[in-house]
Amino acid sequence: MTGTVYKSTGSWYTVKTNLGAIYQCRIKGKFRLKGIKSTNPITVGDIVDFELETNNDTTTGVINTIHDRKNYIVRKSVNLSKQTHVIASNIDQVFLLITINNPPTFTSFIDRFLVTAEAYSVKTILLFNKVDTYDESTLDEVKYLAHIYRKIGYECIGISATTGKNIDKVKALMHGKVSMFAGHSGVGKSTLVNAIEPDLDLKTKAISTQHSQGQHTTTFAEMFDLSFEAKIIDTPGIKGFGVVDMDKEEVGDYFPEFFELKQYCKFNNCLHKEEPKCAVKAALDNDEISFSRYRSYLQILEGEDEHYRTDNWEE
Repeated sequence: MTGTVYKSTGSWYTVKTNLGAIYQCRIKGKFRLKGIKSTNPITVGDIVDFELETNNDTTTGVINTIHDRKNYIVRKSVNLSKQTHVIASNIDQVFLLITINNPPTFTSFIDRFLVTAEAYSVKTILLFNKVDTYDESTLDEVKYLAHIYRKIGYECIGISATTGKNIDKVKALMHGKVSMFAGHSGVGKSTLVNAIEPDLDLKTKAISTQHSQGQHTTTFAEMFDLSFEAKIIDTPGIKGFGVVDMDKEEVGDYFPEFFELKQYCKFNNCLHKEEPKCAVKAALDNDEISFSRYRSYLQILEGEDEHYRTDNWEE
């Protein structure tokens, strides 16, 4: 039988067939995925083949094959630096939720996420949430950030999951697609999903006032079928986003505005640092590319993983 993984809780996987039948499945033996040292060999969104078996009147499935993935989103495993954690696979688009405060989302985090999405061919749309709670100066920050990312080519939408502002736009973009929702804990992913599909009634929690961080309400990624021909993957809140397995020479290729200028650099293998006649550095000097983006690039290049949790985009 063939189905799609809707939920993974470690050793068991909820698999739904094309006919709508749902089975709890496990893996037989160990899976080795080509080129990926992963903490989770199977992830939400995977298409798998499985066989049924019955023990004590209970029918479960045994997964024996994972189909090739169209794409996937991967991050460095929190505790095992040499391993990766695949968040989800076979995604049509990701909505990255951003809040300026309560909790703050820094550009270093946004850029790391976007670089990974570019590397694995996943379209990303930026949703600036909680715009109903911001004062004028904070709204100016939203406009400034949206300007930076729109200029590069990313779609940016200001939303409020509580008042419903622009939720119709998000729903229209989701129609007929598998969409993943991502962001820090507390940015309002579950509230947004509930606004889009109230019948799901996902759990939400208040922001922790002590650290202005969200409480984890989603512990495992999970896919849901929606009433308007769409699927969503809700994911756990991400504190930091470690970039995985990129050669220094290719990092700049995943910054679209750098990649566009690369052909004008004097050297083919220009790292856009100290090299002479670098088109990216020239554009930076002329304020044609964002300093925050360039700084994120340097941090990824230099492997400064300790900064991706704390770095602010403001000087």
